[in-house]
Amino acid sequence: MVFSVNGRTVELEVDPFETLLNVLRRRLLLTGAKNGCGEGECGACTVLLDDVQVRSCILPVLKANGRSVTTIEGLGRPGGLHPLQEAFIRQGAIQCGFCTPGMILTARGLLNNNLNPREEEIKKYLKGNLCRCTGYRSIIAAIQEAARMMRGEVEVSPETTFTVVQEETL
Repeated sequence: MVFSVNGRTVELEVDPFETLLNVLRRRLLLTGAKNGCGEGECGACTVLLDDVQVRSCILPVLKANGRSVTTIEGLGRPGGLHPLQEAFIRQGAIQCGFCTPGMILTARGLLNNNLNPREEEIKKYLKGNLCRCTGYRSIIAAIQEAARMMRGEVEVSPETTFTVVQEETL
């Protein structure tokens, strides 16, 4: 099977019963997506498949064949964080961090379709993502701030940078 992960082409032999989450974490060493419930209920395993959020713990990897997968490791821009990542940090929406990649990618799925979501739309979109640490106020505020950044109403901080480490095995 051949698919794209974070902009890089990957070719693997896979077990047809293997999940996308298993391939990402164990074979490609991309550990941002977490195995929370293993049943697609908590959202910790969320990734984008052709820019639409999916639960990778229940998605057979073969469904990604010929498609594009984005994980939290591939979300940032060269030399900096994605506005969602920056806003989550600035709003204190990250506590233990376990749910954060799934929250951010779910929010990215929302903002792909709507850069001006109302609070009720954000809540509806996040309904399947569980967080035990933050409550949800800071997460909602972070998504609203990121939307403003993406609309050009709030400046993205140039000093917020990160380093991506890519395995050559990809």
